[in-house]
Amino acid sequence: MTPNAPSIEPLAKDLLSLSQLSRDEISQMLDTASELKRDYGPFRTALRDKTMVMLFEKPSLRTRVSFEVGFTKLGGSAIYLDHQHNRLGERESIGDYARNLERWVEVIVARTFEHDTLVQLAEAASIPVINALSDMYHPCQALADALTLREHFPDLERIKLAYLGDGNNVCHSLMLIAAKLGFDITVITPQGFAPNSKIVALAHEIANDTDCVITLTSDASAAAGHHAIYTDTWVSMGDETEAAQRQAQFAAYQVTESVMAMAAKNAIFMHCLPAHRGHEVVSEVIDSPQSVVFDQAENRMHAQNAVLLHMLAGNCAPQHCDDRSPEHAGEIVPG
Repeated sequence: MTPNAPSIEPLAKDLLSLSQLSRDEISQMLDTASELKRDYGPFRTALRDKTMVMLFEKPSLRTRVSFEVGFTKLGGSAIYLDHQHNRLGERESIGDYARNLERWVEVIVARTFEHDTLVQLAEAASIPVINALSDMYHPCQALADALTLREHFPDLERIKLAYLGDGNNVCHSLMLIAAKLGFDITVITPQGFAPNSKIVALAHEIANDTDCVITLTSDASAAAGHHAIYTDTWVSMGDETEAAQRQAQFAAYQVTESVMAMAAKNAIFMHCLPAHRGHEVVSEVIDSPQSVVFDQAENRMHAQNAVLLHMLAGNCAPQHCDDRSPEHAGEIVPG
């Protein structure tokens, strides 16, 4: 870092799930992300001579570009390895792969189908592993979402967020960050598409300490009075064969102008993208002044860079990382 750069407290651990971070650690990361968004100048050499490898089993626009551009802004270099046609663990074991990578790079960013792939990478590698999306969690997205919410509602503990749609990885991470930071969340899903019960239980356990209220319902009208309305695609990557069936099952959960009208005054609309206009949201909402979807997309880079800075702040090289927490996987890794 340059001499005048703000001090960054090292958080030497993997980020597979937000359950691994404390409320204070999340707040520190959000503060750092806000500083970065204001001015990258003090951080332009923070990760000089460091290299990040990106292992992607799924296609990506926001995740890939935001990580690559972001790491470059901090002075480092990124290597992208496309595993869309050669899944991790097929050519050689995931453990061997990780133990090779740790000899060359300082951090692994992985976007995988199965969360267990990330767990195996983290267990084998002596360098940090960051979850860039798995079937269970999307922690970097939730950090960007919290940053976006804080920009519109500085007192996060006083807001209520409504999530409509599939109880998927994004929903899981939103519940966890709401529980950690203490803002209320209402999860509205069709019958049979509720979030994972173990993650719900964990979120409730965390919420007991922050006075967060987590509500699960199938009643779309429960979004009334909320400060932010959030939705995601009804069909996740890998589940495309279910598209036609889900269209009918989720039709009542589409975010329309009438849904936004029953939300709180000055409510915002959120979506992690890519969006399917006419499915989970209508164009009149996503293209309206209430929509902050592209702020969320921009904030992915700032939030992820904050994670990278806090993970690598101690100039953590492979041979110096043996004191990292062994609890790589977080509390929940459902089968």
